[in-house]
Amino acid sequence: MTRDAVIVDAEGLAAALAGDEPPVLLDVRWALGQTDGHERYLAGHLPGAVFVDLDTELAAPPTPQDGRHPLPDLGRLEADARRWGLSGDRAVVAYDAVGGMSAARVWWLLRWAGLRDVRLLDGGLAAWTAAGFALEAGSVTPEPGDVVLVPGALPTIDADEAAAWTGSLLDARAAERYAGDVEPVDPRAGHIPGAVSVPTAGNVGADGTFLPDEQLRARFAGVAGPVAVYCGSGVTAAHEVAALASIGVEAALYPGSWSQWSNDPARPVETGKAATPEGTAAS
Repeated sequence: MTRDAVIVDAEGLAAALAGDEPPVLLDVRWALGQTDGHERYLAGHLPGAVFVDLDTELAAPPTPQDGRHPLPDLGRLEADARRWGLSGDRAVVAYDAVGGMSAARVWWLLRWAGLRDVRLLDGGLAAWTAAGFALEAGSVTPEPGDVVLVPGALPTIDADEAAAWTGSLLDARAAERYAGDVEPVDPRAGHIPGAVSVPTAGNVGADGTFLPDEQLRARFAGVAGPVAVYCGSGVTAAHEVAALASIGVEAALYPGSWSQWSNDPARPVETGKAATPEGTAAS
């Protein structure tokens, strides 16, 4: 996979929307602790964009055994995707207002479910408006689609595989959560033994757009062997998978992530300052 297969900039998206086969736009306005994503969408979104609720449409109900954002039931995801207007090989572009950190969840799910033309709007809503493009208000109800989803196109691992991982296991949470200095959400602080800290936030610049390829390659220069990624609940780790994919590195996602691992008292926990792969930025 290449950068152009993972992200599209605002100008490129505007051109695609003006073409004969415009992509489906998905607005994934979500952030941890915020519940007003739909209200923000109604106030202003990219023209034609459909709102996608991360908690209810991109995840199964949370449980201590499966984590805060388990993978959704495939049949339900397919029904939702059809309601969003997805059909056949029609392109999809997802965006949010947090540098792609939540939109990457639908990017990963649809790629995992077999769709090949799914991209993130680089820089999200802010990049669109900064480029001078308009927003529209209100709700969008597209014509239903007929997409068929088939799981397994992107790799995943479970807790047992994470415990036995022999390649690079990347912890995409903030460094202070990795170290165990703070834990605002989950029952235990720390990280999976052997994991290295590569926070997702470091994949983007101050404007929320992906770092240039050469900077991403430098950031992940020490990553070796098979690569797997986890975060708190499998959401922002998808952004790390996307960043790696943009420079040609395939990474497996651990969907249960720390929210599952830390709820199992039989799973060991490490604490301490962020270990990073050699050559990888610790930011």
